[in-house]
Parts: sequence; structure tokens; C-alpha cells
Amino acid sequence: MKKKITIVGAGAVGSTIAYTLVVKGVADEIVMIDINEEKVLGEALDIRQGLPFSSTESIYAGDYPDAVDSNIVIITSGVARKPGQTRLELAQTNINILKSITPNITKYAPDAVYIIVSNPVDILTYVFTKISGIPEKRIIGSGTVLDTLRLRARLAEYYKTDSKDIIAYVLGEHGDSSFVPWSMFNIDGLGYKQYMQYKEQMGSLLPPIDEEDIEKYMRTSGGKVISRKGATFYAVSLSVCHICECIFNNLDSVLTVSTMMHGEHGIEDVCLSYFTVVNCDGTGSNLMAKLTPEEEEKLRHSADCLKKIIASVEF
Repeated sequence: MKKKITIVGAGAVGSTIAYTLVVKGVADEIVMIDINEEKVLGEALDIRQGLPFSSTESIYAGDYPDAVDSNIVIITSGVARKPGQTRLELAQTNINILKSITPNITKYAPDAVYIIVSNPVDILTYVFTKISGIPEKRIIGSGTVLDTLRLRARLAEYYKTDSKDIIAYVLGEHGDSSFVPWSMFNIDGLGYKQYMQYKEQMGSLLPPIDEEDIEKYMRTSGGKVISRKGATFYAVSLSVCHICECIFNNLDSVLTVSTMMHGEHGIEDVCLSYFTVVNCDGTGSNLMAKLTPEEEEKLRHSADCLKKIIASVEF
């Protein structure tokens, strides 16, 4: 099967996703669409000239009709977050942009799996689910996959270990009300306390975990990148490419992507990040995690924060 991906939006995030897809050889054909025709032509040409070193066959700038037969459509269009601005402050502006894009892209790619990346991603995923006519299972918000990467990277630095050995997650909103279910945190397959005992026996004294400090780092590191270089696009691009690989590989991977909730932990009618099976159909069922009462309350709080925004916008 030929693997085709269409990316709507050729800004820093969309273009870096396209480049990363090519470097990793995730897709055979990539279409880039943007309202700025000169920009998207330049981005596609720049990447295309490196194809001899990639397994990707073609990448080009196109328009909505070129999205026909896409397996995946990635939506990155929207106004970028400015220094000091929260993701939720972007809501109405980017909802209006999404509303203008949706009928055009779904007309030509009605059977694709849609990945929403634009911020605020949970709100836009909810809006797209409500207005697009695309079945829920084929709509995925990139959610807290990026936050989870940031968390694991920080914990790996903290404990001087490989980030791939860290099992830890971020749930809820991709934003200020996100949280870490620390009851699930383990390193090298050992629970946190077991790991600390093991390292002590081996003669290594590690600092006790400062949960509050690490969660603060996870929530604010994106803002720090924006204040220093103007935008974030490398880590989020790797996150989105990983989601695409999970879809194409059809391995029923469990990711913390943003999808519609249907009663899990008492939460309904809102999109947020939870443990979700991702496969060639888009998403399977959510996996009911054994959260502590405090963690359940944090998840419901995150849902309530998002619902307040949903109630205040027009779509």
C-alpha cells in the first residue's frame, strides 16, 4: 500500500513535520498545502532536493484536490503562540481558521485519519470532531505526546539514565491543567521506590523526586523555547511522526493522544489526552487506567478547564 500524507499548513511546525517524515522515511508521498503559495513551494522544493537520500518518493506543494487518497492528513494551520501567551488564548482565532479549512480538506480526503496539531489542540480536536463529519475514531489530537516526551527527557536527566528506560505519562489538557499520574512512573521496569532502593544497593545515591518541580518544568519548557527562539517545532514534529508511524505500522500502540471522552472516569463530551490505542483505523478504545483518587480528580479538573473554553467560543 502506498503511504500518502497531506500536511495543511507550511509554517515552522508543518514544514518541520514534512522534513522529519522524509528523513525517517515514514511516507511514500507527501503533499504540502498552505495559503502562502510561495512559502509552501519553497519549503517543498527545499525538502524535495534531499530525496535521493530518503526512501520517500515525492513531496510537493499542492492544493486541496491533491489530498485525494491520503491515508493521513495533518493539520497545523493557525496563528502561532506568542511569548507569554497561553494556548487557550489562541482558541477563537484558530477555530475560525480550522472552520475555513475543514470542508475543503474533508471533501477530498474523507477516508483519511486526521491528526490535529494546531493549538489549543484539545479545543480544535473537539471542534473538528463536531463540524467535520469524519468518524471520531479517525480524529486524533497530538495531545500530550509532546508533554510526555518532555517529562521523560527531564526525568532521564534527573536520574542520569536513558530516556527510553523511563515510563511516565502526562494526561489531560495539552496546557496548564495537565498532570503526571505519578503512580504509574517507573524506571527500567521498576517502580520508583524499588528503583531508588536498587540504586542505593549499587552505591548510587539519587535525589528524591521533586514532583512539583518536574511538572513545572514539563508545563513551562515549551514557553521557554518560544521565548528563546520564537517557536517550538523539532520535538513536536518527532511526536507527530511517531503517531504517523503507529498508524501505518498498525501495532495497537498506546499513546496519550487527545480524543473524545465517553464516560471514562466520569468525563464526557470533551477531547483531552488519555491512554488511547492507535492503529491503522486511527484510534481504538481508550484503556481504562487505574488512577488514584487524586489523579482522577486532576483529570476531571482538566476536563472542566477545557469545557469552560468550549462554552466560551463559537463554532
